[in-house]
Amino acid sequence: MAKEKTEVLKGTLDMLILTVVALGPIHGYAISQRLQQISKDFFQVPEGSLYPALHRLEDRGWLQAKWEETDSGREVKVYTLTRTGRRRLGAEMVNWERLSEAVALILKTAE
Repeated sequence: MAKEKTEVLKGTLDMLILTVVALGPIHGYAISQRLQQISKDFFQVPEGSLYPALHRLEDRGWLQAKWEETDSGREVKVYTLTRTGRRRLGAEMVNWERLSEAVALILKTAE
């Protein structure tokens, strides 16, 4: 089952991250926790997948990051969605809807 989750994640991780960051400024570990919480533990994103994705999204201009100090004095990188990122999220959501509908049509043929 873990391998199946990873395969699903590869195609959707960027969209899921953009969706979580759209909710408000958030640091990397909290993104991972939020994804796990919202998905009722289906998505458990390892650091080795999350941080490269965050860097990729930042390089593409879809996320903006800045270092902030926490209450405990620790520095964390906090991510926010850019305008370009918001547009990209909209496009990703439309693509996801189309994909979901197409898969549903195909699955119905097996009934």
